[in-house]
Amino acid sequence: MIQREHYLQQVKEIFESHSVCAILGPRQCGKTTLAKLYMRDLPSVHIFDLENPQDLAVLESPSLTLPHLNGVIIIDEIQRRPDLFPYLRFLVDNSDKKFLILGSASQDLIQQSSETLAGRIAYIELPPFGLSEVKDMHKHWMLGGFPRSFLAVSSHQSEKWRTNYIKNFLERDLSMMGIQIVPSNMRRLWNMLAHYHGQIANLSELSRSLEMTDKTIKRYMDILEGCFMIRQLKPWHENISKRQVKRPKLYIRDSGILHVLLGLTGISILTHPKCGASWEGYALENLIYSYDNDLYEFYFWATEKGSELDLFVIKGGQRIGYEFKYSEAPKITKSMHNVIEDLKLDRLTIVTPGERSYELAEGITVKSLREAIYH
Repeated sequence: MIQREHYLQQVKEIFESHSVCAILGPRQCGKTTLAKLYMRDLPSVHIFDLENPQDLAVLESPSLTLPHLNGVIIIDEIQRRPDLFPYLRFLVDNSDKKFLILGSASQDLIQQSSETLAGRIAYIELPPFGLSEVKDMHKHWMLGGFPRSFLAVSSHQSEKWRTNYIKNFLERDLSMMGIQIVPSNMRRLWNMLAHYHGQIANLSELSRSLEMTDKTIKRYMDILEGCFMIRQLKPWHENISKRQVKRPKLYIRDSGILHVLLGLTGISILTHPKCGASWEGYALENLIYSYDNDLYEFYFWATEKGSELDLFVIKGGQRIGYEFKYSEAPKITKSMHNVIEDLKLDRLTIVTPGERSYELAEGITVKSLREAIYH
């Protein structure tokens, strides 16, 4: 078992200052396992899994159950009962109870928590396994970070699990969250978004291809983002005379899910036309995981004439840029010089799958992904 001590420590630190800790992340990413690890040292704990009909029935009348419980109360799959939040607020304001709540939807999709429990709740976004938690980068890139995919006994079993994961997500999980969609339409869109991975998605083009309205496409994409399946990376705007791209860039967040959506059954991504884009998304996600999401925002930057930066971060007053290249010997391009000048970067790091790290030019460094995630 991978212990995930970093996230375990975050839970402990949150409970030092808040009564409610919310662990949010995609289904099957390890939220329940993390909660069980936290439970090991607790003298008193009570667990309610809202996918268990019996637990769901017990909490139909929370005022008859929760006030009599001591210690930490864990509520799993909280997105099924967002109406519990006002009562949780009453309890934490009138007792010393602590709540650890787990959810498979983002804070935006569980709006009641931020509105009702403001000042009482803190959030942890738990991703699937990141590169810093595993030893084999190539396996991690190919299979993705979902525990049951990465730890499967064979690549075939991993692929089978990911295929079923997508099917269950569309046909069961979304409806259990109260999200109404047409599964076949969402599947068609998700497949097409995989081919836009690392690009700026054109809603009008998607709408024409799928015979769905722009509004429906946008709604479905927001659902996928809210359930941690895709990332819509925002563009950065600089006060310069050049015309800049204003639409978000799209990524499938888990590389293993991306590879299944691309139809890579038993085929290595290394021979696929989307290899470079797959590496970019994989490296970008792992680099973002390595930052504290509460303190930093992440952007890409591009101009209409082709200058582009894959990832832009402002940290401690420094402007940091990242480029992701599937090459062990990347070259300096004119675009890199333009980006450094236009964004006034303090440093530019080119992240590659290689093991070597070296300075390519003044202010431009080549780093392995594993070294880059430690900044």
